[in-house]
Amino acid sequence: MSTIHKVSCLSPILEHIQGLHREFAAITGGAVATYIPELAKADPNWFGICIVTANGGVYEAGDSRQPFTIQSISKPFVYGLALEDRGRTDVLGKIGVEPTGDAFNAISLDPTTGRPRNPMINAGAIAATGMIEGKKPGVRLERIMAMFELYAGHELKIDEEVYRSECSTGHRNRAIGHMLRNFDVLTEDPTPIVDAYFHQCSALVNCRDLAVMAATLANRGVNPLTGRRAIRGEYVESVLSVMSTCGMYDYAGEWLYDVGIPAKSGVAGGVIAVLPGQLGIGVFSPLLDPQGNSIRGIRVCEALSRHWDLHLFNSPGIGKTAIRLRTTAAELNSNRVRNAEESQALRDSGLGIRLFQLHGNLPFAATEMVVRELFESLDVSESVILDFKRVLTVSESACRLFSELLLQFAHAGRHLIFTHIQGMPDLRRYMKARLTNRCHELFHVFDDNDSALEWCENRLLARMFPGGTSGDCIGAGEYELLHGLTKDEIGVVTGLLKRLVHQAGEVIINVGDEADALFLLASGQVSVIVPLADGGRKRLATFSPGMAFGEMAVIDRASRSATVVANSEVACDVLHLRDFEALGTSHPRIRITILENLASSLSRKLRKANRELTVLE
Repeated sequence: MSTIHKVSCLSPILEHIQGLHREFAAITGGAVATYIPELAKADPNWFGICIVTANGGVYEAGDSRQPFTIQSISKPFVYGLALEDRGRTDVLGKIGVEPTGDAFNAISLDPTTGRPRNPMINAGAIAATGMIEGKKPGVRLERIMAMFELYAGHELKIDEEVYRSECSTGHRNRAIGHMLRNFDVLTEDPTPIVDAYFHQCSALVNCRDLAVMAATLANRGVNPLTGRRAIRGEYVESVLSVMSTCGMYDYAGEWLYDVGIPAKSGVAGGVIAVLPGQLGIGVFSPLLDPQGNSIRGIRVCEALSRHWDLHLFNSPGIGKTAIRLRTTAAELNSNRVRNAEESQALRDSGLGIRLFQLHGNLPFAATEMVVRELFESLDVSESVILDFKRVLTVSESACRLFSELLLQFAHAGRHLIFTHIQGMPDLRRYMKARLTNRCHELFHVFDDNDSALEWCENRLLARMFPGGTSGDCIGAGEYELLHGLTKDEIGVVTGLLKRLVHQAGEVIINVGDEADALFLLASGQVSVIVPLADGGRKRLATFSPGMAFGEMAVIDRASRSATVVANSEVACDVLHLRDFEALGTSHPRIRITILENLASSLSRKLRKANRELTVLE
């Protein structure tokens, strides 16, 4: 008997960052910040690295849980909160977005506009803090700390010693505050605003916190570990833009050229870097270069960018198409089982119902190809279903394009239908904002393709057969399984049937029940359902009057493999297997005919399944 031995090894990602930690721990150049006295107490040997991916993977090495104060790394997050509170127009009226080349604490304003040049220097950061809503001074800080909690995934504390140290030495920042008040960038007493700024810079974090906060920006504002939104997605691009051009002060241009990842540093030794859609990086080492950036932090980010090809401008090109599958209702139907007349109508006219399975990321270029193909096929489409089950992300430009395409379809009297968008709140939000009071009328959403296809099929068949193709209640001679029997033979079978009535929602057959009868549906509709591993349910089929269900019992006598539920008030004629078996002796032709009809029915279902499997493959 062989024995499986547990293998002890590291993830290649963790192994790589541990290697970087060993390599760059040997760096001893630079100096710990001393202009805030409390920061001078940091151990120069502290060094941590953490990477958190946009889908929640966490990799950390070294002193990744060593607390330190966030300092200037707070600036992009507070700027994002100001954008949410005031909107882009008001914020841009007070704070510019141009890089300066000046030191982070320079006392300077734009000579033309009077604004701080960007929110990453102290003047712009203090202005951003002043734009956070809060009628009382303490409320402003409470909202900033609550925002930090959403990003980090847990409550952050203030290092009171560092705060007092900043207060006792922060005269330059106070001067900046009064200068901003003089030019009406701040419209109230600057003292409590500067005090809130000292507090936000004194928030305690660790390297892992920084990586989670960065990954939240990478994940378009949603914390990948908690699933909670920290910032509205439309403002993430603004935050990352100023991080790209201004986040590393007068080293920002060289950083963008060499590393190519939006970043922000702090004088306590922290560095965050954000690769949109992929990951966040947090590095901590208090040894700083002359610009106030962590020396080891810069080296780690440079090495990661080169090793894993993370440069922002090396993003991969889109694939040939974002469309994984194209099909129509002539090839792929819903699980609503149709009678022969309806099935033939769908084969003949189902080309007007089209289904497109999309996949991958949907930025502008990929979405444009989808929109172009759908728009060019508008004349031959009655309804188009867009399946988002395999889509990873939908950009704002994609949301805009889909909303405009939907309006074009509606104008032409066509329907554009969306499925599997449960995990895409941005698309739903954009549609509601764009369509306003017409959203409910035009924005058709279904959980899955099955229900969307049935909706489209029903509309098509209702137009083709205004009076319907079968009655609400049928006689025994109209049952599919009894086709080919004489009137007398039908009378024999009818004498064996037992009529049962079930109310809407009532379970007719349970999974695991003994299979001792088959059911002939006289009126109403029933659905065959199986449970899913995630607790949900999947519809396998819906039957209408004249059809049979539970017929597998005739073949294998195994216990029931699915649940059958009444969709409406249902009348069934039940044929018990013992009576069916007895027909083999008393009326063998009846039994043989029913078995032939059963085989024919199963054959049609198998052919349909094979055809759809071929389409899906």
